[in-house]
Amino acid sequence: MKIPKNLEPIVSGISAAIVISILAFLTLETSAGIWLMFSFGATVFIAFVLYDLETAQPKNIFFGHLVSILVGVVFNETIGISFYSLGLSVGVAVILMVYLKIMHPPAASNPLVALSMDLSFDFVLFPVITGTIVIVLMSILINRIVLKRNYPKKWF
Repeated sequence: MKIPKNLEPIVSGISAAIVISILAFLTLETSAGIWLMFSFGATVFIAFVLYDLETAQPKNIFFGHLVSILVGVVFNETIGISFYSLGLSVGVAVILMVYLKIMHPPAASNPLVALSMDLSFDFVLFPVITGTIVIVLMSILINRIVLKRNYPKKWF
C-alpha cells in the first residue's frame, strides 16, 4: 500500500526521527562509540524528503561525508583552527565533492566540525563511516518498503 501524498511529510519526518534516534541511542546508551554528528540531521532530511535528487543518493551521502571529514581532519592536523583554515577547508571540501561528483550539501559542514572540535582520524570511522552506513541502509529500507519509492535511483 502506497502512502498518500498528504501523509508523506509525516512519514518522512517520523523516518528521519527514527534514524537519528537509532544513531543517538548507539551514541548515548551503548559503549559502541560515537555514531551521530550534527550534519546527519540535514542528511536525513535530504534522504527522506529530497530522495530523488542526486545529492540524496547513497554514493553522495557516504562519500560526500567521508571526503569532507577527511579534509577537515587533515586541516586540523596540519594547520589547526583559524579564520583561514575554516574557510579554506570548506572550500576544498566543496571543490572535491564537485570534481568527484559526490555532492552532498550537509557534508560541507564537516570540516567546520573537525576544526572546531579538534578532531583526529578516529572520527572518520566513528561516526562518519558507521553513521552514514546506517543512514544509507535505513533510507533504502524505509524509502523502498514503507514509502514505496524508487530509492536509490542509482548506486554509483
